[in-house]
Amino acid sequence: MNPFNLKEEILREHSKAQCNKITEWVGDSQTRFDELFDLFLHSEYRVTQRAAWPLSYCVNTHPYFIEKRFAELLGNLSKAGLHNAIKRNTLRILQNLDIPEKHQGEVMHICFQYVELPTEAVAIKAFALTILGKLAKLYPEIVPEIRLLIEEQLPHQTAAFKNRANRLLKVFG
Repeated sequence: MNPFNLKEEILREHSKAQCNKITEWVGDSQTRFDELFDLFLHSEYRVTQRAAWPLSYCVNTHPYFIEKRFAELLGNLSKAGLHNAIKRNTLRILQNLDIPEKHQGEVMHICFQYVELPTEAVAIKAFALTILGKLAKLYPEIVPEIRLLIEEQLPHQTAAFKNRANRLLKVFG
């Protein structure tokens, strides 16, 4: 039997079934997760964007996988010219985590930037809003800024954005 070649599997196809196959291969192994994470950070663009999806599933199932790599995850998110798949799946990871206190300011900054950018994809904005909503529980002073951003963009956004934004506004009262 041939050994599992993660990079080849990532490039084989981009599908839900393949994502699940990679996620199952990682299982509960930190070593295998680190291999996936390293490809996500340091490989060519097609590998990095395709690795993002199973990476997000792995962290959702095993949040402790990302603890020692959290700073690297944020550093990657701060790079210019990232593919939407990388931003979207990284934010999907962040929305389900308790953000370490020392990184909360940086995460807020990144999320505010994504929501403010008119050219940013709606899914990225929606995940960023969710993260900001969670952080607003810890930092209520950011609520007026979030509310202003939402109100400025609401008339020009999709139903998905409006749904997420309106739910958040209800939470704020």
